[in-house]
Amino acid sequence: MSGTLRVLQVFPAGRSTTNPYLVMLADALRGHDGVEVSNFTWRSSLLSSYDVVHLHWPENLGSGHSPLKRVVRQVLTLLLVVKWRLSRTAVVRTLHNVHPPTGISRRERGLLRLIDRVTDHFIILNVHTPVTRGRPATLVPHGHYRGWFDRHARSELVRGQFGFAGLIRGYKGVEQLVTAFRSVAQAETSLLVAGNPSSPDLARDLRELAGGAGNIRFDLRFLPDEDLVRVIGTSELVVLPYRFMHNSGGLLAALSLERPVLVPRNEVTTDMAVEVGPGWVHLFDGDLSAQDLESALRSVRDTPPTGAPDLSARGWREAGSLHVQAYRSALALVRGRRANARGTGTR
Repeated sequence: MSGTLRVLQVFPAGRSTTNPYLVMLADALRGHDGVEVSNFTWRSSLLSSYDVVHLHWPENLGSGHSPLKRVVRQVLTLLLVVKWRLSRTAVVRTLHNVHPPTGISRRERGLLRLIDRVTDHFIILNVHTPVTRGRPATLVPHGHYRGWFDRHARSELVRGQFGFAGLIRGYKGVEQLVTAFRSVAQAETSLLVAGNPSSPDLARDLRELAGGAGNIRFDLRFLPDEDLVRVIGTSELVVLPYRFMHNSGGLLAALSLERPVLVPRNEVTTDMAVEVGPGWVHLFDGDLSAQDLESALRSVRDTPPTGAPDLSARGWREAGSLHVQAYRSALALVRGRRANARGTGTR
């Protein structure tokens, strides 16, 4: 298949809050000859022509800050799906999450099911992501953040500091981290929790759980990259106590900044611990406890990791190439279906 491959990435350009993963992916794609990448606007997605549309979190299409805005966006999303089918646009979707989002309406769930049905090719970020049998999929490991963070100065490590940085959501278990830390017996330890909570209630709960402890600090706002680098870089141990972890940009961010990290044990994190080398990924079972924090910190001090985490399998050049291959495979599938339909119609 030759000619320019026109790809619409379904995320807006130019926002400081855009996930760096998306920005680095688009940059990697633009580095390939014969690939033209555009970013999402409702106008361009509905009125312009492109060969492939790449979705990441399709639930965002039908969301909005008011009931009217949500309904309008849901209607526009339905029109988009119709356009993709009529124009024979190849639909590619990255499965960032295993489970569908919670707290969405019946209409939104219906739209997600429709998008799943029209998806021609899936991108998975690890081998443990389930894909419906018979649906085409390409494995592209989540890329690292080394180049992204290189522009920011590194801060001096604060001995004894446990750190959490990133968006604070209920499933990330930050409340359990605060509770567990309050029972840590090791002297000269501290906890820094930084990031934007999903609700004022969650922010209030975290402060109440801290109980005014002088060695617990909060920075509850959206973190610019330089502050994210500072929080991770000053932490002797980064702690991500997620209740469920499957694909985690936070884990890759900590490793990209060469900080050891404590995460829940599962098949994905166990694989990551082996991949990056000893001493970088520490694992806990069940609910995070003070003993888990103390044990991991002792391990970091007694057997510090050497060198840097091995992230060689997570370079963006290779990730870009694998995405382009997936796009061309999806487009070939769509064009093959169209050719078969024409052949059937002439009989």
